[in-house]
Amino acid sequence: MTDTTATADGTTTTATTTAFTVILAVSFCHGINDIMQSLLSAIYPLLKDNYGLDFWQIGLLTFTFQVTASLLQPVVGFVTDKRPMPYSLPVGMASSLVGLIVLAYAGHYWLLLIGASLIGIGSAVFHPESSRIARLASGGRHGLAQSLFQVGGNAGQSIGPLLAAFIVVPFGQSSIAWFAIGSLIGIIVLYQVGGWYIRFRATQAARKAAPFVSPFSRNRVAWALAILTLLVLSKNAYMASISSYYTFYVIEKFGVSVQMSQVLLFAFLGASALGILLGGPFGDRFGQKAMIWFSIVGVLPFTLALPYANLEWTIVLTIIIGLILSSAFSNIVVFAQELVPGRVGMIAGVFFGFAFGMGGIAAALLGIVADVKGIDYVYRICSYLPLLGLLTIFLPNMKQASKTKA
Repeated sequence: MTDTTATADGTTTTATTTAFTVILAVSFCHGINDIMQSLLSAIYPLLKDNYGLDFWQIGLLTFTFQVTASLLQPVVGFVTDKRPMPYSLPVGMASSLVGLIVLAYAGHYWLLLIGASLIGIGSAVFHPESSRIARLASGGRHGLAQSLFQVGGNAGQSIGPLLAAFIVVPFGQSSIAWFAIGSLIGIIVLYQVGGWYIRFRATQAARKAAPFVSPFSRNRVAWALAILTLLVLSKNAYMASISSYYTFYVIEKFGVSVQMSQVLLFAFLGASALGILLGGPFGDRFGQKAMIWFSIVGVLPFTLALPYANLEWTIVLTIIIGLILSSAFSNIVVFAQELVPGRVGMIAGVFFGFAFGMGGIAAALLGIVADVKGIDYVYRICSYLPLLGLLTIFLPNMKQASKTKA
């Protein structure tokens, strides 16, 4: 598409401008992928009634999906780092398409498990490779590229339940198959992206890029990755407390209607999407570590105040929290990729998989706490989670290391 030059991390980027067409293409397909993911959990009540399922069987569906979607991602990233597979993305989307068809027409519970696992496999293939392509197309603006890529998935997660409510519930389980049209569009788009990736690699192979050696020791890198993992844990555990239980919280504490609670949740999700979109470009400008400080520690006053606020301030605080806290993730991924050059796919797989898995585990644990102590107690204990952000002080200074190396 455009000329390329070698960068310090051993990849190549566009010499003039960011390849927005490619980034927006993978962002669009990220939305399709996450719509299919969110459809599964959104239709649980329908599946429970249709198949007479117990809650443990619903839990097994979630477990099957999360194991394939979370645990396979680092494996896929590790393999494709060593042997890139440009056309693995449409294959992954095809796996999700088949999973949707199986869910639509499953005659037995074990077929539902197969459908859930196929969607999980498709997600596991999609995230590491598409994150790598977004980085390659970034023109050096890695934070912006990751934000644009991630906001597509965030939009898909928000839209999925609405589509389930207005299409699947009125028209029945078989209407899930209608979403295969979106999957087909995704396959076509990702096939074109795969072609760009092949041309990009051909250009890259014709140039000699100096190998990049990390300025940090292996132990320092491992310590930094452990800190970043804890930051993702704190972020996703708090986000899970809002996305899973916020509607129950405002209904129980303030007596709002179910419809109003959904509107308030949508406001939080919208603010989160905006935070993701803004976080990356600010990270490019001010540095990833500075944005991690701001997004995780800076949100602490607002989380501490939330359990004691009235309805009006609860709305304001949750919007602020969603905006600030969600800006962390793209910067965490970029920071980790800079720490481990040449392992872009594996790092993306680890952090996307870990974030997704931790969100599910946190939601389950917080549900147990809510049953025992009440939903208000959940928000009081979660308000302290951002304190883990203080560990950011132990992260290395990437800008200083780059200047020293130069």
